[in-house]
Amino acid sequence: MPILAIRDLTMRFPGVTALEALSFTVEPGVTGLVGANGAGKSTLIKILLGLLPPTSGRAEVLGHDIATEGAQIRERVGFMPEYDCLPPDVSATEFVVHLARVSGLPATAARERAADVLRHVGLHEERYRPMGGYSTGMKQKVKLAQALVHDPRLVFLDEPTNGLDPQGRDEMLALIRRVGTEFGISVLVTSHLLGELERVCDNVVIIDGGKLLSAKAVSAYTEASGGLLVEVEEGQEELGRRLAEQGVSVRPDGRFLVVDLAGEETYDRIRDGVADLGLALVRLEQARHHIEEVFR
Repeated sequence: MPILAIRDLTMRFPGVTALEALSFTVEPGVTGLVGANGAGKSTLIKILLGLLPPTSGRAEVLGHDIATEGAQIRERVGFMPEYDCLPPDVSATEFVVHLARVSGLPATAARERAADVLRHVGLHEERYRPMGGYSTGMKQKVKLAQALVHDPRLVFLDEPTNGLDPQGRDEMLALIRRVGTEFGISVLVTSHLLGELERVCDNVVIIDGGKLLSAKAVSAYTEASGGLLVEVEEGQEELGRRLAEQGVSVRPDGRFLVVDLAGEETYDRIRDGVADLGLALVRLEQARHHIEEVFR
């Protein structure tokens, strides 16, 4: 059974259409919901949680109708909001235990569960400090922990990497992947950063201006292109010039050369060029498309 089944979902506000006739299904796993700021991602999550009635259309979450079974959906779903919602004078432990109790867990089970999820997200002794002194990364981890504390079947993560530095983003993405694989909890994660979701998601849904652009597996977006990625330690420009002189189409892309594959002889020319120039070959692999190409 799909975790989400959406049919002709439309949401209109005065003078604005936030979502227009969305129809797609989402299977268990880690799914990215991609779109620019204002594309309708947060509005869609509020509708799926049963907090905002749509103008028209239907949707089911874990088999429950959003129109009539909102309470049942919220019992089974965790939600990590984008905005800052943490009380500054309360510790992470107190906050997560409280939300575990609100979800129906007994006091002892709530404390045990809170300790487990805070440890899983990487908060150790810091969990006893007031959250007002936390960094942005620590606050994001607390928000993730409270979404997981009642052991949901599905979590909605709204822009979980917002405001994080590169290391913090990498840590959060690794946590998201663990939630979907080791914990066995399905994830719907929203972002406007396509490269991030390409790294951790099984499937990606792309919306723009409230309209569905695409919904399919990441592997379908990132299928092999007709080129090769070549990386050498030094001498990229020299190798590129040599290949171009031999009629090979080549262009630089950061630390890579992207070489058009025009038959088996292309591999021979790359090999001979690297050897003749005395270069250290780091990588030679099939180039793949990226999700951002859908927007282009």
